[in-house]
Amino acid sequence: MGRGAPRRENHGIPIGTAILIAGLLMAAALAGSLLAGRLRVPGLLLFLAIGMAIGSDGLGLLHFDDYELARNVGIVALAVIIYEGGLSTRAADLRPVFGAALSLSVLATILTALIAGVAAHLLFDLTLLEGLLLGSIIASTDAAAVFAMLRGSALRPRLARLLEGEAASNDPVAVLLVLGFIEWITMPDYGVADMVVLFVRQLAIGVIAGVAIGWLGAHALRAVQLATPGLYPVASLTIGAIAFGSADALGGSGFLAVYLAGLVLGSTDIPARRTIGAFHSGLAWLAQLAMFLTLGLLVFPSQLWGIAGQGVLLAAVLIVVARPVASTLSTILSRFSLAERALLAWVGLRGAVPVVLATFPVTAGVEHSLDFFNIVFFAVMASLLLQGPLIEPLARRLGLTTDEPPVSDPLVEVATLRRLGADVVEYVVRPEDAIAGAPVRDLALPREAVVNVIVRGDEALPPRGSTILRAGDALHVLVRREVADEVAALLRRWREGPIGPPPRPRPTLHGRAPLFTSGPAAGLLEGPPERPRRVGRHDVVERLRVRRDEPGALVVLDDGRYAITGPQTAIGGREDLARYARRRLRDAPAAERPWLRNVVAALAADDGPDRAAPAAPPPAPPAGPPRPAGPPPPADVA
Repeated sequence: MGRGAPRRENHGIPIGTAILIAGLLMAAALAGSLLAGRLRVPGLLLFLAIGMAIGSDGLGLLHFDDYELARNVGIVALAVIIYEGGLSTRAADLRPVFGAALSLSVLATILTALIAGVAAHLLFDLTLLEGLLLGSIIASTDAAAVFAMLRGSALRPRLARLLEGEAASNDPVAVLLVLGFIEWITMPDYGVADMVVLFVRQLAIGVIAGVAIGWLGAHALRAVQLATPGLYPVASLTIGAIAFGSADALGGSGFLAVYLAGLVLGSTDIPARRTIGAFHSGLAWLAQLAMFLTLGLLVFPSQLWGIAGQGVLLAAVLIVVARPVASTLSTILSRFSLAERALLAWVGLRGAVPVVLATFPVTAGVEHSLDFFNIVFFAVMASLLLQGPLIEPLARRLGLTTDEPPVSDPLVEVATLRRLGADVVEYVVRPEDAIAGAPVRDLALPREAVVNVIVRGDEALPPRGSTILRAGDALHVLVRREVADEVAALLRRWREGPIGPPPRPRPTLHGRAPLFTSGPAAGLLEGPPERPRRVGRHDVVERLRVRRDEPGALVVLDDGRYAITGPQTAIGGREDLARYARRRLRDAPAAERPWLRNVVAALAADDGPDRAAPAAPPPAPPAGPPRPAGPPPPADVA
């Protein structure tokens, strides 16, 4: 048989048609997300609705009832979403709420499963083990739903970090509970001791694999220079896949491992950080679309009406009893106000995670498992419809929101700059800040720092000295590492004032021209030449220029004079120092000439008090016979 075009199979959907359908579904889901923003409802709910509408029980465009495939799609999608959550979080942000987040993700999830499970056992004519299995399925808050709700939210950062940490780390606990109760139901000799062993093994292996692979991956990304920035997201995705797969293969929790690996990478200065973050943010959204559309296709609306009452009743138990009791007991030792506890009791969003977990007993052949799936689906719908839209209004009513604009992503790759000895500081101007309404020239930045760009709304503005700063402006400041402490103190002044450079002392009035001194630096300088604290017997009050070819600076002294520091140090008034620099220009090496020209220009442009208060004229000579003509007396030179 000769070579030719590949043969098309007669069965199934042609590959081109399948790609077209996938593209149309994603387009519909994206349109649904835009509509959800206008209707103020969770976009994830509309993704589910789209899947239900085109499924077998809707328009009948696609027939899908493969629970095992849906489970696998859900597992991969959840791993991608959780990994992105870890990458977008820094360990330093989680540290203040680590204990509370850990307690919520472990203790609150177990308490929620127990309360909901006992309620299901009493209300739905299930055995206690079946009820606990149903309670475990619905116990986990959903990372995708919580992340979508918190991104761009005005919730206080401490509470937002706590809820993100809980949502990303409680999935492994819920998975372990579901797997444990499925084993308990299907294996008569299984018991509590076996579940405890399962818990310890899964969590221990998940922690070790996630931290170790994240640490090794971060070091590898810093050590290896890839050919193009586009390969760094591929490398990051590889690290996440290895973390999940290795933990799962060793009998551990892949979800916990992939979250911790992402957290380690997100807390480390890695190359192409913005590129990696943008890639995984888009990939996480694609995973959410695929997961919710797949789960929507799996739902048959005609089967829901018979268990609608049970689903609503279970959702009511979760919202009114299980979540408030579990969140209160698990954080009883944490310092939260009553308002914060009330919000924590309400924010227990359910989403795709319980629906994915509901496919586990179906594929395991557990009795009543199809009813479990439909009950859980109804409970998730109720949670998204009732809890989701009310979180922001409730937080505002409780006074738990902030007016501070959310910090945007840096505009440049910070890790690359840090390797070059610099950093980028982003500062968002608040209405009450001292610099609000001030011009850029009054920021009093040191010479080793500069405002690169001002982001105002959706525009990037090139900064000028006369640009007036407004509330909401995001200043991106490039800072050399050696002045990081100085800039940190300056940021506090931007908040509280005073604004502008510190006033220079008035120059000392002399009865003659200011003394000019020049000579070797030894004995004249206190501190490094590029950052002197004292020159001669006088304190440095301001640095005007910093020399780049070698250590040195042009500074202002507390007596109003100027000084050039470096291998040769010169001290004197403006004109004397300018003449000194011009004189040296004649014979200076080529590398030094730009610096000397810079000194001359800076002295000419400086408008400090030295110019406003010139030295007093010399006293008139005493009366007497005129002095004979001759050369002028020598200047005071030491």
